[in-house]
Amino acid sequence: MLRFENVTKRYPDGTVAVDDLSFEVAEGELVTLVGPSGCGKTTTMKMVNRLIDPSSGTIRLEGEDISTVDPVKLRRRIGYVIQQVGLFPHKTVLDNTATVPHLLGWQRGKARERAAELLDLVGLDPSVHGSRYPDQLSGGQRQRVGVARALAADPPVLLMDEPFGAVDPVVREHLQNEFLKLQATVRKTVLFVTHDMEEAVRLGDRIAVYGEGRIEQFDRPQTVLGAPASDYVAEFVGADRGLKRLSVTAIEESDLEQPPVVHLADGLDQAHRRMREQGARWAVVLDDQDGLHGWIPADGSAPEDAHVSTQARRMEAWLPLGSSLKQAFSVMLQHDAGWIAVLDEDDRFRGVLTPSRLHQALRRSIDADSQDIAREEVTLQTVAG
Repeated sequence: MLRFENVTKRYPDGTVAVDDLSFEVAEGELVTLVGPSGCGKTTTMKMVNRLIDPSSGTIRLEGEDISTVDPVKLRRRIGYVIQQVGLFPHKTVLDNTATVPHLLGWQRGKARERAAELLDLVGLDPSVHGSRYPDQLSGGQRQRVGVARALAADPPVLLMDEPFGAVDPVVREHLQNEFLKLQATVRKTVLFVTHDMEEAVRLGDRIAVYGEGRIEQFDRPQTVLGAPASDYVAEFVGADRGLKRLSVTAIEESDLEQPPVVHLADGLDQAHRRMREQGARWAVVLDDQDGLHGWIPADGSAPEDAHVSTQARRMEAWLPLGSSLKQAFSVMLQHDAGWIAVLDEDDRFRGVLTPSRLHQALRRSIDADSQDIAREEVTLQTVAG
């Protein structure tokens, strides 16, 4: 989809911003470019839409050498989102979003219809926000409009230059979540510039870690965090890369423990007996559809005819299968829980994740990447041998 072939950018004063850069971005892939200020990541992005032309080398978009394409026509094929959004203050949100379709000669009605679709897609009701002006929106809302405008003409490539850097951390995390959902729907080929390693790890299918004008490592987030290619990458990623890796390691079914399970309608004596037989101090309580209701302790007494429902306690610490280990750790801390329940896409109970299993899942993920094998094939070394 997008390929850099030995691309260099050298300025007249001899400064080399990008040096012999070669990499490829697959169709539908989101690649984050991360590195310190002045490392060449924004220059790399601006060469894609020819805001800057390379001194040598070739950049190909869908196989076509972009140096042979009229720059204005090229830019209308590429979505571009920047930190300060760049909305026209005198135009409504709807007209701002419809800017590129208008420039491409779309009829006004069709362009505004497309704009309304995109506003709805990024979570802004066009009937509410469409007639407003940029200064009537919050910073987060303006960023959403910027993304909608970049997608309006359905470009094959989306360039995003620190798009969420100007908003507060809470809004930023929310925008990141919403963008990941959006990307799962539209599957654009994205170059995303950031100086924030956590953002790069969270969003990128692959990460390009920049040094001085060069890519020091280009790989999946898990690999960059688990096996830095150099001392420079290890230092840039940070000593807490193990914690960062939690955010890109998903909960798998093999990570879960299977505690005793009882149902709301079961007899309480029967439930206690089952827990004693398994040496468990508690059991998970499910409803008649195998959905999570809560838990019940092994101790306690009750009338002979009592049912589990009389002593079951609600359980708020749960996550869907496939959530990240970082989310699991956060839920454990938030609820002061020694375990969390894990549910499938139909909200059926699949097992529980404990702190020790979370740690094992992280170790398996790291070892699997270093050995290039599946996580379930990893054998963990323990104190017991």
